[in-house]
Amino acid sequence: MSGLLKDVEKDGIVKWEDVMASKGCPSSSRAEKGPVAVIECLQEIPCNPCETGCPFGAISVGDRITNLPVLNEEKCRGCGNCVPVCPGLAIFIEDLSGSGDEAKVTLPYEYLPLPERGAVVKATDRAGREICDATVVDVRKPAAFNKTAVITISVPKEFVHEARGIAFLR
Repeated sequence: MSGLLKDVEKDGIVKWEDVMASKGCPSSSRAEKGPVAVIECLQEIPCNPCETGCPFGAISVGDRITNLPVLNEEKCRGCGNCVPVCPGLAIFIEDLSGSGDEAKVTLPYEYLPLPERGAVVKATDRAGREICDATVVDVRKPAAFNKTAVITISVPKEFVHEARGIAFLR
């Protein structure tokens, strides 16, 4: 298998350790300065919408379209334009800059109904398991996002690298 995948072959779930080893992962100090993209694309497949969708040139794939994306964390402004254009739903924005014990995670969301700002939901991990309570702090769904909404949730900082989806409270 190509790319950086190590343990994914076993259960099909990306591990944070693999993401950290990729060139799409910002340094921990960068996320403390403000929102920044985390690219969890670990397979060498022909794809580059993240590169063409970034208005700041912070993501590069290069001439070989199967290259893994590389994040230039200094150019990334955390705008989130890369999140809805990724067909693999593999880009997230992490923001550890807030005071206190909360962090923000911005993620793609392709389900209905859309949550509303202020809603309390369950954050889910990469396997879809509920891991903690989260509060929806922003919901964006411009026409340019091609039917993919972008949701920002607030989670305890200890879950920032694992919160990758949401489930509504039952």
